[in-house]
Amino acid sequence: MSGGPPKALPSTGPHSLRDMPHPLAGSSSEEAVGGDSTPSPDLLTARSFGDKDLILPNGSTPAGPASPASSSSLLNRLQLDDDIDGETRDLFVTVDDPKKHVCTMETYITYRITTKSTRVEFDLPEYSVRRRYQDFDWLRNKLEESQPTHLIPPLPEKFVVKGVVDRFSEEFVETRRKALDKFLKRITDHPVLSFNEHFNVFLTAKDLNAHKKQGMALLTRVGESVKHVTGGYKLRSRPLEFAAIGEYLDTFALKLGTIDRIAQRIIKEEIEYLVELREYGPVYSTWSALEGELAEPLEGVSACIGNCSTALEELTEDMTEDFLPVLREYILYSDSMKSVLKKRDQVQAEYEAKLEAVALRKEERPKVPADVEKCQDRMECFNADLKADMERWQNSKRQDFRQLLMGMADKNIQYYEKCLMAWESIIPLLQEKQEAK
Repeated sequence: MSGGPPKALPSTGPHSLRDMPHPLAGSSSEEAVGGDSTPSPDLLTARSFGDKDLILPNGSTPAGPASPASSSSLLNRLQLDDDIDGETRDLFVTVDDPKKHVCTMETYITYRITTKSTRVEFDLPEYSVRRRYQDFDWLRNKLEESQPTHLIPPLPEKFVVKGVVDRFSEEFVETRRKALDKFLKRITDHPVLSFNEHFNVFLTAKDLNAHKKQGMALLTRVGESVKHVTGGYKLRSRPLEFAAIGEYLDTFALKLGTIDRIAQRIIKEEIEYLVELREYGPVYSTWSALEGELAEPLEGVSACIGNCSTALEELTEDMTEDFLPVLREYILYSDSMKSVLKKRDQVQAEYEAKLEAVALRKEERPKVPADVEKCQDRMECFNADLKADMERWQNSKRQDFRQLLMGMADKNIQYYEKCLMAWESIIPLLQEKQEAK
């Protein structure tokens, strides 16, 4: 629909879990999420075995750096943080130049991935490779396997998005390109995921299929341990901090889902209204041919309606290309966070089961088995990584939605200003006819 250049999605960076508003509580929400929260009674008891105290860690991590201050200028605020920490970044990745490939068995789109880096892990300062959607999917699966304690950014849905019929249309391909670019940029900005070996292979390997075959059955030790947690053991209770995160994610996804459905209905109604306007305006133009004194005012009304149609088309396009994709990304993001939270619960359940088994032994001071200590380490790792990623995600969400809502307000202001100018332009024509009488 648009004739202008595609608009890039805003970039983001790291926020504190302490600042996360709890949607199900009032003034006490900060206490439920913050570092001073009281852990579950079942998890408060420290059991000493030998020389080691085994405790379920519930403390919170220090608050991360505050989000950068916004400029007072509306346009500057819309472009906030496109290059934050640009001086300290050592890895830059972009997705562009989509190309359609037609083969005997299938038709697909590939995208150019350009990487520039000064890191020692890269043999060259710059790489350029082409990847298709299933390669991005492979990367995400590998990140989930090798980094199970971290939040992996979501990919756009594989199948056609609602309202889009042709997945090879320019609009659909451009929307997906921006989403894939955002996916890689989120990984690039992550202090752990950006150093993952699979990410390095994805960015640099000329023949990615060879690496896919080599790593089909490989999992890291942490990933393997998460897949083989104790079965049939029910988690007693989440620590209050993680329970609050789970409740927040449920409510957040519910609210976004509702906004997404209503926004799609609004866009559908705007498109229908646009069709009516395009039929409505020309009627005044054809009518003017039958009139004498009213000819010029009628032509003015026709032109006014045409200008309003153009303004509405631009507004609808902006909503479709910029607003809806961000909503969908964060709905998928909440699902990803719930998945990590569930894995954390599985590790805690395994730890509780093994801890209970040791406690039931009749030995006066039984020795702590190595597998119990390893399980405790995994749980502590999960807790620390999950909280750090939640801080980062909260900060990204706050920046993204501030920019998104600011952009939506600006686009609506522009739309109504254009409509106002269009209707005001025909007032002098009508006044001139009245004065002539």
